[in-house]
Amino acid sequence: MSVVHRVFNNLYQDSVSLMQISASINALSGIEQASVVMGSETNRAQLMDAGLNGDFIAGPNDLIIAVKGEAGACEQALELAKEKLNSKPTDNNESGVTKVPLTSIAMAKEHSAEANLALISVPGDYAAAEAIKALQLGMNVMLFSDNVSLEQEKAVKLLAREKNLIVMGPDCGTAIVNGTPLGFANVVRRGAIGVVGASGTGLQEVTCRVDQLGAGISQALGTGGHDLHEAIGGISMLQGLQALANDDETKVIVLISKPPARDVAQMILTEAQKAGKPVVVNFLGAAPDSITRTGINAAATLAQAAEMAVALLNNTAVTQDTQTISDTDRQMLEQQCQRLDTRRQALRGVFAGGTFCYEGQLICQQHGITASSNTPVKGNQPLADLWHSSGHTLIDMGDDDFTRGRPHPMIDPTQRNQRIIDEMNDPTTTVVLFDLVLGYGAAAEPAADLLSALASVKRDNGPLLIAHVCGTDADPQQRTQQINALREHDVLVAGCNAQAAQWAATVVERQAQKEGKQA
Repeated sequence: MSVVHRVFNNLYQDSVSLMQISASINALSGIEQASVVMGSETNRAQLMDAGLNGDFIAGPNDLIIAVKGEAGACEQALELAKEKLNSKPTDNNESGVTKVPLTSIAMAKEHSAEANLALISVPGDYAAAEAIKALQLGMNVMLFSDNVSLEQEKAVKLLAREKNLIVMGPDCGTAIVNGTPLGFANVVRRGAIGVVGASGTGLQEVTCRVDQLGAGISQALGTGGHDLHEAIGGISMLQGLQALANDDETKVIVLISKPPARDVAQMILTEAQKAGKPVVVNFLGAAPDSITRTGINAAATLAQAAEMAVALLNNTAVTQDTQTISDTDRQMLEQQCQRLDTRRQALRGVFAGGTFCYEGQLICQQHGITASSNTPVKGNQPLADLWHSSGHTLIDMGDDDFTRGRPHPMIDPTQRNQRIIDEMNDPTTTVVLFDLVLGYGAAAEPAADLLSALASVKRDNGPLLIAHVCGTDADPQQRTQQINALREHDVLVAGCNAQAAQWAATVVERQAQKEGKQA
């Protein structure tokens, strides 16, 4: 087994491009692991942690390709990566005039004076500086970069507010602005529901569910996961809320987040009451009576937030209870459980979306299921060994724990698919719960990739597989196509993440009853 690397000096590529190139060379036969990253100190340390050791003579402006595998395959991977890095977009310009590459935000602004949004994806050490440059040029910012300190985040957001601009992020992976998906976003119809979210996959779930229900999105603004931290004070969410309140095309507003700081939550809810429009709020894990007030509706789940928003838009009854499993679903699950050995008691959740993992844990807790996780909610415990599950376990494989030196599982699901197989091979596993996230930037055929990996696994007497597919039929991967592929291979596919978690919890409860126990 060889570990080799190559450094390209002064060659910059954005994070999404690097993850996609990493996914391409990871898929080569004979490659155990590969990573393409900028040479920041953090990235160099992550490469070492991931076992891609090397004497890297590289700085933050340099690009590193590191691969581990069979010697011949490593050389092939290096050449493929080099080829992809050097590939140019197709240029049909036949005028004979050579375009000068735009190498700075200032050059881009000079080239397109009307541009008012900069999407920044550079190593975190430099992200705040680039954001300030964009703000000084009068541009709003979507900051895809992570590893930005709270102090820097607050500084750029205060500057943005001073200039009547907004900063989405840092670590903002999803937004839909004027109908244009940015980052990991989905293709949804335009409409009258505006969303502000401190959660990337949460934004995707709500916007896709709205689309599935026949309504559309006016704007979907990500704030970054730290925006509702007490040190930041919800600056971007408040700005997004105000923007949607002033937007004539937005008739209903949805706010979503993991639990915010208490004072920040109260400030946001107070401002939401002044919006003059119905507002739906899903602060995951928050008690509904701490949110509900005149003009504000508390949603228990991401999917319910979308359903409430569509009901308010259509002036139809708002369904408050989405936690009850239908008789039809319960009978279906009861039938599925009949073939399960009573020794199979453990729930295993393997998620690409961090918010889906978080919501899944909360729903399972409501069924009395205490689990381990690498991102535990209150009441659950940290997973002792990240690489081995025990008892009930729900893991977020998009977390830094699993993506150091590797592409995110939404882009390259190889590692996540292997974890699903590992959970299936555990004789104590009764159900494996997982998500497939579609949209721009995501894997081209996530269902086919998983089913190909499962081809070598004996399914007889194995655990149930329960999935949820986040996406739309307008996405490049086509949601219905992905669902049909899974169902043809006996995967139970729920309508949303919350329903999938409820199904899984019901299976665990039924298996416990067989043993005369509680889940």
